Amino acid sequence: MAKPQHPEAFVRWFRQVAPYVHAFRGRTFVVAFGGEMFAERSRFTSFVHDVNLLAALGIRLALVHGARPQIEAELKAKGVRSRYSQGLRITDEAALMAVKHAAGVLRVELEALLSQGLPSSPMAGAQIRVASGNFITARPIGVRRGTDFQFTGAVRKVDAAAMMRELDAGEVVLVPHIGYSPTGEVFNVAWEDVAENVAVALKADKLLMYTDRLPADRKGEVLAELTAREAEALVKKAGLTSQTAAAIEHAVRALAAGVGRAHLVTRRTPGALLLELFTHSGVGTMITADAVEKLRAARIEDVRGILALIEPLEADGTLVKRSRELLEAEIGNFLVVDHDGTIVGCAALYPFPDDKSGEFACLAVAEGYRDAGYGERLLKACEERAKALRLRRLFALTTHAHHWFLEQGFRAADVAALPSRRQALYNWRRGSKVFLKRL
Repeated sequence: MAKPQHPEAFVRWFRQVAPYVHAFRGRTFVVAFGGEMFAERSRFTSFVHDVNLLAALGIRLALVHGARPQIEAELKAKGVRSRYSQGLRITDEAALMAVKHAAGVLRVELEALLSQGLPSSPMAGAQIRVASGNFITARPIGVRRGTDFQFTGAVRKVDAAAMMRELDAGEVVLVPHIGYSPTGEVFNVAWEDVAENVAVALKADKLLMYTDRLPADRKGEVLAELTAREAEALVKKAGLTSQTAAAIEHAVRALAAGVGRAHLVTRRTPGALLLELFTHSGVGTMITADAVEKLRAARIEDVRGILALIEPLEADGTLVKRSRELLEAEIGNFLVVDHDGTIVGCAALYPFPDDKSGEFACLAVAEGYRDAGYGERLLKACEERAKALRLRRLFALTTHAHHWFLEQGFRAADVAALPSRRQALYNWRRGSKVFLKRL
C-alpha cells in the first residue's frame, strides 16, 4: 500500500469521517436513482463502488432504480412513439414490453457490478449479495382527466417484512420500478413513488435521491438544507426541473411519514453519495422535517463536543484552558449550536448578580462555519439570557477578537471596570483586553 502524500491531512480527514462511520453502522438507507445513472458506464461503476463501501461499513441498503431513458430508447428502436399526459407515461402494451425488458436488463447489470471483486478496484474482496423480488404490490392509476394510463401504476403496498429479512441477512436489496397486482398484472411505477414507499415501509433513516439539478438560491448557490415546509414552498415556484420537483414532493411525503432525513444529490458530481454522507457541508440538499440546526442550552452529553470545539483555540492561546471536570460543573452556563447532532458553536454566560453583570465567555465556532453568523447568534442568545436574569451589562475578555467585540457594540474598558470577584481572577500575564456592553 502506498504511503499517503500528506499523512497529517489524511489523519485529520479520517478522524472527521469516523463519527459518521459510527453513527451510520446498522442504519437503513434507501438510495434511489433514475435510468439516467446508467448512461455513463465509468461514472455508474464508480457509484456502485461507493455503494459497496457503504455496505462494507455495515449500512443496510435498499437500491431503487428507474429506466425511463432505456424505455424511450427501446420504443424508438421499434418505431413506437412514447405518450405522456400530466407528467406520466401512458403505458400501453407495447410500452409495457419495453418496461419489462429494460427492468430485466438493468437488474442484471446492477447485480453484475455489485458482484465484481477486481483486485485493483474498490470492490476488491467484496462479497455483496443482492436480493430482488416482487416486493411491490401496485394498482393501476386508472383514468385521470379523461386519459386512461393503462399499465401505469402506483404503489399499493411494500412487502417490508420480506425486505427486512434480506437486509438482516446482510444483503443489498434491489427494487426496480415494477409493481405487481394480486391478479398477476404488471405495472410500470415511477421510481420516485417506489423510493418514497420503500423508505417509509422500512422506516429508513435516510432516503437519498439522485436528480438532474439541485435546488439553488438566486445567486445559483445550492441550497444545502431545507425544512419540509421550505421544500414544499420551493416546488410551488417556477425554476425547478420536473425531475427535481418530483423528487422533492416524494421526499417531503416520506419525511411526513417518519423517514429520518431526505437528501437530493446530483449524478453529475463524482462521489456525491460519499461526499453528502461523510462531510459536514455535503454536496447536495438535505431536507428535514424540522430545522436541522438548533441554538439551545447545553447538556452534560455535549461536553465532549464542546471540548473538541475549544481545544484548538486553547492550544493557540485564544481561550483559557478548561478541564473536563470544570466544564461539566459549569455546563449550565453554556449555550450551543447543534447542527444535526454535531456541536458547531458554543458560548457561556457567567452571571455576577451582585454587580448586575455577566461575563460573555468561551465563544467558539467550528472551522467551516465561521462566516455563518453563529458568533452573533450566540452573543444575542446570551444577551437575552442576561436580560432575563436582570443583568444590566455584559463584559468580555479577549486576546484575539478586539474588532469583533467593537463591531457588536462593546467598548474598551479597564480591568477596574470588572466586578471585584472577577478582578481577583484576572490573569495579568495573559493581558486580556476588557470590553463592556450595556444591555
